[in-house]
Amino acid sequence: MFSMYAEIIRIRFLTMLAYRVNYYSGIIVYSINIGAYYFLWNAIYGGQSSMGGLTAQQMVTYVAISWMARAFYFNNIDQEMAMDIKEGKVAIEMIRPYNYVTVKLMQGFGEGIFRLIFFSVPGMFIVSFIFPIHYPDSAVTWSWYLLSLMISFVINTQINLITGLLTFFFYNNEGIMRAKRVIVDLFSGLILPISFYPDWAQEILKYLPFQAISYLPGMIFTGGMAGEKIYTALFVQFVWVMILLLPIWFMWWRARKSVVIQGG
Repeated sequence: MFSMYAEIIRIRFLTMLAYRVNYYSGIIVYSINIGAYYFLWNAIYGGQSSMGGLTAQQMVTYVAISWMARAFYFNNIDQEMAMDIKEGKVAIEMIRPYNYVTVKLMQGFGEGIFRLIFFSVPGMFIVSFIFPIHYPDSAVTWSWYLLSLMISFVINTQINLITGLLTFFFYNNEGIMRAKRVIVDLFSGLILPISFYPDWAQEILKYLPFQAISYLPGMIFTGGMAGEKIYTALFVQFVWVMILLLPIWFMWWRARKSVVIQGG
C-alpha cells in the first residue's frame, strides 16, 4: 500500500513537471507581491525599530518566506474533489483498492514537492538579490522551520480536504471554496501577521487552525519565536493535525453512505 501511494506522489510530481514553465511566471508574480509588501511595510514602520514583535528587517524576511512557503503548501485539491463529484468520477474512485481521501493527500504532497523545488526555492533565491532578507544562521532553527513548514502543508491540505468533502453534501460549493481561500490567506498571517491584529482578534485566532499554516512557521524562520515558544508552536500545529482528522474521517464516512452522482 505504501508503494502505491508513493507512486501516486511520483505521478503527480511528473504531471506537474510537464507544465513547469507555467510556474516560472508565478515566481515573478510572487516577487511583485513581496516587493509591494516590502515598500508598504517600510512606509508603515517609518523610523520605528519594532512593531508587533518584529523589527523592520524581520518583517521583510517574514513577508518573503511566507509568500514562498505559500507556493509550497498551496494546492487545489478541494477543486479537484468537487469536479470528481460533479462529473461522477468519484464513483469509480470509491471502488478502487485505495482510500480516496488519502490519494488526494498524496497528490497534494506530490504537487507540494514540485512547487518547493521549482517555485519556492528558486523564488526565494531570486528575491534574496532584490530585498534585504535575513536567513537563520542556525541549523537548529532551519530544522524547526522545515518541520513546521511540513506540518503547515498537512494542515492546509486537511482544510482543503474538508472543503472538498462538503461537495458531497452541498453539490456545489464554489462559493465556499472561494471564501476558504480568502479566509486562509487573511487569518493565517500571510497578509498581516497575527501579532498585528487587535488583542481580541488574536484571542479568537488562537483557537483556530489558520495560524498554524503561515504565521507560526514564519515567526520561527525570522527569529520572532525562540526556545520554548518554538516547542509551543509545534505542539499547536500537531494538535491541529489531530483535530482536523476527526471531521475528515466523519465527513468521508457520511459521504460514502449518502453519495449522489450528478454526472458521469
